[in-house]
Amino acid sequence: MDHSNEKSALEAQIAIVRANISDLIEQSAAYSGAGDEDRSATRIEEQQNLLTTLQKKLEDLDRRA
Repeated sequence: MDHSNEKSALEAQIAIVRANISDLIEQSAAYSGAGDEDRSATRIEEQQNLLTTLQKKLEDLDRRA
């Protein structure tokens, strides 16, 4: 995959993950109960970790360009 295609793909993945985080935060506000809150927090953390990983990949790609 060339640089521009790879960058576009990463940017698209980042946008999806950001939307997922936003959705999860909205959903967690509607949940009640400790079990639901724990699951929501875990899912949000997973998505935030994925976002960080994707952002680092994008930064690395930009440095190589």
